[in-house]
Formats: sequence, structure tokens, C-alpha cells
Amino acid sequence: MAEPRPLPLDPIGEAHRQWTEHGWGDVADGMATVTSLVRAQQIVMARVDEALRPSGLTFSRYELLMLLSFSKRGSLPMALASARLQVHPTSVTNTVDRLEAAHLVRRVPHPSDRRATLIEITDAGRKLVDQATVELNEKVFAHPGLPPDRLRLLLGLLAEFRSASGDFDSGDTPTQWG
Repeated sequence: MAEPRPLPLDPIGEAHRQWTEHGWGDVADGMATVTSLVRAQQIVMARVDEALRPSGLTFSRYELLMLLSFSKRGSLPMALASARLQVHPTSVTNTVDRLEAAHLVRRVPHPSDRRATLIEITDAGRKLVDQATVELNEKVFAHPGLPPDRLRLLLGLLAEFRSASGDFDSGDTPTQWG
């Protein structure tokens, strides 16, 4: 993948300047923060997609395979997978459909709840997710773009934002990042 050529100026910084100039200075920091987060997500996902390309996995398929590989039995109920991945059940169903077609997971009946279906990772799924993890670790996670002390600061700030947004209940317990 060719390295992108940097722009001669920060477009988000320029948008901040314009926001302020147009009388919206009181919300310019919020606009720039949201826009920066969206742009950062685009940058990160481009790197993730590039690292996953050889495996043929998308990030959502990778996440589900990793979730299953981390589970004690290599399987989880569909509803629990949806909750843990924080995605709608329909998204999990679509992801499972594609992974099942590729023989990376299978649906199995729940042993004690006839209404529930388990998603179970196959040996091929384990092998592929292990290979994809090596690529992600080497090409993305080992060098995310900030030094370790700045990463911990960012992780703490993002955890604080996510908790304040109702993403999870942190209670009075400090996060592991700060």
C-alpha cells in the first residue's frame, strides 16, 4: 500500500478556524474532536484492512473469531456474542453466515436451551484467526502511531468518554489505562 501524501495543512484545524470565524467558536472544539475521531478511525481501519487482506477476513469477522477463540469452549450463544461485540444481533447473524460459508465457524444447538444456538469456531477458523493476529500484531498493534505513554493517556481518555456515553459502567473503579 502506498503511503498517503500529507496535506499541506490540517483540514480539521482549518475547519476549527472556520467554525470559530463563523461564530460557532463555543462548539469548535467539539466539532474538531468528533471530526478527528472519525478521521482517526478511517486511518486505523485502512491499516487493519491492509493487514487482514491476506486472510480474507473483515475486522468484524476477525473480532468474532477472536471472541470465540478466547472463550473456554470455543463457542458462545449468538446473543452473548452480540452483546460482547456490542453489535446488533442481525450483524452477528450476517457475520456468522459468512464465516459458516467459509467453514470457519458452525452453528450448534445449545446443550441446555433449545431456543438458543451456539456459534463454534472450527479448527480452520482457529488457524486463520491465529495467522491474522500475527499480521495485525506486527503491522498495526505493535506500532499504533503513538509512544506508549501517549497511548495509555489516549486509552484512559477514550475509556472515560465511552463510560460517560453509557458504553459500560465503570463505577468508581479507575480504569487500567490511567
